[in-house]
Amino acid sequence: MRSPSAFTIAGGEGFSLAAVAFLVTLLCGVPLALLFAIGLTSEGGLSLGPLAETLASRSVQRALWNSLESSFLSACLATVLGTVLALALGLTNVRAKAPLVFLILLPMMIPPHVTAIAWSQALGPASPVLQALGLAPAAGAPHPVYSLTGLVALLSFQHMPIVFLVVRAGLRAFPRELSDAARVSGARTPRLLWRITLPLLAPSLLAGFVLAFVSALGNFGINALVGIPARYTTLPVLIWRRLAGYGPSVIGDVALISMLLGIVTLGLVAIQVLLQRRMRNALVGLPQQPLAVDLGRARLPVEAAVWLMLAAALLLPALSLFATSLMRTYGLPLVASSLTLENYAEILFRQAVTLRAFANSTIAAALAALLIAGLSILLGYFLAMRRGMARRLAGLVAAQADVAYAVPGLVMSIAFILMFLRPLPVLGVSLYGTMAIILLAYVAVFLAIGLNSVMAAYMQVDASLDDAARVSGAGFFRRLVRVHAPLVAPAAASGAILVFLTSYNEVTVSALLWSSGNETIGTTIFNYEDGGYTTLAAAMSSVTVVATVLVMLAVNALARHVPAGAIPWKD
Repeated sequence: MRSPSAFTIAGGEGFSLAAVAFLVTLLCGVPLALLFAIGLTSEGGLSLGPLAETLASRSVQRALWNSLESSFLSACLATVLGTVLALALGLTNVRAKAPLVFLILLPMMIPPHVTAIAWSQALGPASPVLQALGLAPAAGAPHPVYSLTGLVALLSFQHMPIVFLVVRAGLRAFPRELSDAARVSGARTPRLLWRITLPLLAPSLLAGFVLAFVSALGNFGINALVGIPARYTTLPVLIWRRLAGYGPSVIGDVALISMLLGIVTLGLVAIQVLLQRRMRNALVGLPQQPLAVDLGRARLPVEAAVWLMLAAALLLPALSLFATSLMRTYGLPLVASSLTLENYAEILFRQAVTLRAFANSTIAAALAALLIAGLSILLGYFLAMRRGMARRLAGLVAAQADVAYAVPGLVMSIAFILMFLRPLPVLGVSLYGTMAIILLAYVAVFLAIGLNSVMAAYMQVDASLDDAARVSGAGFFRRLVRVHAPLVAPAAASGAILVFLTSYNEVTVSALLWSSGNETIGTTIFNYEDGGYTTLAAAMSSVTVVATVLVMLAVNALARHVPAGAIPWKD
């Protein structure tokens, strides 16, 4: 007699899997397939001619080199910073680890264009904080942020938390017996780190480096707001400029440039997978804290160094951002007569575009979070509870979501333009230029975030629960609603909040999809700064930073009800 887990899918279960596979393929797989079809076909059929012709352009070559250079340098710096912080917090007895982890991950949740605005206002000649301290650069002096060095530094700070998370997770997988055996053999802490910990961390270090590289490669906010004044054009900025400057007639051209960006990204991920297979080491034992280094007298200096680093990375730009938002005019000294709340009144109560942007982003991010939570619960069931063909099909669907998340957001934007520019069959309605296309793009790009959180919960659910419910006569939908959904709901809620945080402030995905009347918070802030309305951009950025921190603090209420790892900044 077959076990219940081996039953073939049928009825509502089969229909649900088919529906999820169709929807995810339509949103994640088909747009990217259309994008690659443009680069690999010509009038005569399959050809690399269009892609080769695009690559021959000097402007594309320069932008490609700039993208690779800035991404590589920033990924190296982010890997060093993230690894040092992960080792300090993961292996030693420093205090206040929970707030430190929260602060380390905060830059990852702050939109990159807000990061660029904050740092440009913090270090420029008109910086209100530096002016008050008498440290502002002389008027007319080159802005330190508007350079390759500034661009690399900002990209590094933005993506360092990604490396921190990956390395921290790698440390948690270490069995403690390794360090204990080395200590018994007489190895001191430096030798232990160099000969055991770091070699075993090699796959995690590589994964963190590649993630930081790919994130920098597709970053639009920092590359645009810092790279354009520095005359350092990268591929995302080149795509935005060409589409914004020449209109829909150049969609084919920017699609080919986007394909280059996608090829580089997927190539890096493939190389990472191959290298990690060679680096993989089988560890035996329960995952525990691998080391418990007592810093002794060095603990206070180490703690001070970590706090000072975080203060330098967060406090100065935050103070400058909020100070600028209170200025009557950008560049005035930080004195009482220069301060006003008019900028906040303007964006919160008077400017129709900002009110519309807040509403659009809130609705789109909330709907995307809810849709992703539902899809993740359904797809996670087939990944965790089913076997055979059902699980393989679900795995293929999840892989499409991972690819859509891995490729830069601008690439997915171009893919969605290709997919939805023409009117939909039967309906005869085009989604281009509407909030619907932005909402669908959010679902496609951020589905992997929600799915990973839900899968962490599903992995802790015993499959026998599903078998028992099936034997008792419960149908698929009844099992899903009464058994599985309640068990994974906290993790789904946590994932939904992370999706909301990510999409609420983003600009990379919506930069090419927004239109008049369908602005988002990210595009409005970018347009304010690009148009010279610095104080309004600072005020709107300040509101989004406060909202982001409040939502992150609210997520902590779920900490006791979700599996470990579902909330990145909680143990």
